[in-house]
Amino acid sequence: MRAIVQDRYGPPETLTLADVPAPTPADDEVLVRVEAAALNAYDWHAMRGDPRLARLAMGRSAPRARIRGRDFAGRVEAVGAHVRRLRPGDAVFGDLGEANGALAEYVCVPENLVATRPANLTSAQAAALPLAGVTALMGLRDVGRVEPGHRVLVNGASGGVGTLAVQLATLLGASVTGVCSTRNVDLVRSLGADHIVDYTREDFTDGSRRHDVVLDLVGNRTLTALRRALTPTGTLVLSGGGTYRGGSLVGPVWLLARARLVAPFVRHRVVTLTATPSLPHLEALRAHAEAGRLVPVIDRSYPLSETADAIRYLEGEHARSKVVITVRDTGR
Repeated sequence: MRAIVQDRYGPPETLTLADVPAPTPADDEVLVRVEAAALNAYDWHAMRGDPRLARLAMGRSAPRARIRGRDFAGRVEAVGAHVRRLRPGDAVFGDLGEANGALAEYVCVPENLVATRPANLTSAQAAALPLAGVTALMGLRDVGRVEPGHRVLVNGASGGVGTLAVQLATLLGASVTGVCSTRNVDLVRSLGADHIVDYTREDFTDGSRRHDVVLDLVGNRTLTALRRALTPTGTLVLSGGGTYRGGSLVGPVWLLARARLVAPFVRHRVVTLTATPSLPHLEALRAHAEAGRLVPVIDRSYPLSETADAIRYLEGEHARSKVVITVRDTGR
């Protein structure tokens, strides 16, 4: 099968389209014929081994997971002996987590990390949901504890997670403020944001407007500044680092570590978020999508052979919403 492989850390040029053996599912796994895969900031950080401290987990000199990519959508090709919920031919989507491997024609996935694809979404749209959607859902519903009437601010509202977070916060009954650049104001407003902060003209941390929950997806502000945007009992959810430029030892890990140290001593709830693949979360996203309440936004699509160009575009911060790789063109 064809796959995007990487044998050393580095820029997009280190990614190669190669023929590799197709995987065989274990007893608790399904073999998925991949139709589309989505890119995340995680992918280019993992590609570069950034920040360098993260290489302790990913592999010191080269990524342990040779095939790149987390998010996928496709059809079940075969199932392991213990799989009961899914069967060949089912349209599915999911997130491989740090195991990676989605940028390939076939991938093996544990059954509990795969959900049935929303019937009204294309494979490209479904591939755009898993990591970004679970991050937004966990950040707002589970960690942020957003309730009807809350005022929620999403910093990074035009990104892959942000475009879904704006929609989900609205579904939870919140009044939503989206922070984005001038060119993305109309997009964020169209997703349901009640207020827009154009960060090229305004500073959302100046204390003029307070929020019950701030979901920070960028990691470009200090904790002190972010807390100025909160009500006295507000919650700060940190899932930043998506636009971190790389090249240091710790990168955004320092902000998250400092948040954990500070949290017990401040009046605000300060929480760091690590999104993990979860079938219940995927099924919640599917239900919202099928009901028409959640629509993934796709900026650009690239064929598998142009994955390096796609990551170069994403890494350059020109992308808004999601960038998707078409592995197999099905028309859906």
